[in-house]
Amino acid sequence: MVNRNLARGVVLMALALGFGLPSVGYSLGKLSHAGPGLFPFIVSCMLFAIGVITVVRSRLVAPAPLNFQVRNISIILGSLCGFAALSHYVNMIAGIVFLVFCSGFAGTSYSVVRNLKIAAVLLGIAFMFQKLLGVNLPLF
Repeated sequence: MVNRNLARGVVLMALALGFGLPSVGYSLGKLSHAGPGLFPFIVSCMLFAIGVITVVRSRLVAPAPLNFQVRNISIILGSLCGFAALSHYVNMIAGIVFLVFCSGFAGTSYSVVRNLKIAAVLLGIAFMFQKLLGVNLPLF
């Protein structure tokens, strides 16, 4: 039996190394004048620390079995692909709404009201990124 908590920690550490090691190739700079590699390096270090804590914790608590739900993984991957396609060919608003409503089928319960609230919050964040930060998002 594979311990779910141990697998979680190992995957987090692998992701942290996968993004953290390449960021060292960029200039890190200083905290007062950050380089392009500093932010991904700091986030990767924090993610690696969380992974280590998760691995240590997995040794202290009872093991939980790891099970894969192929249906849910397929739904989430399909939602992400649909989001990318709709964002590219229609606009990002349609992509965000599709992502929220389609990925909701992977949960244990489905609520249209909850999905509307989540979509509204995500659209608000996207508009803030576009208007306040000047990020070029194809919202319209």
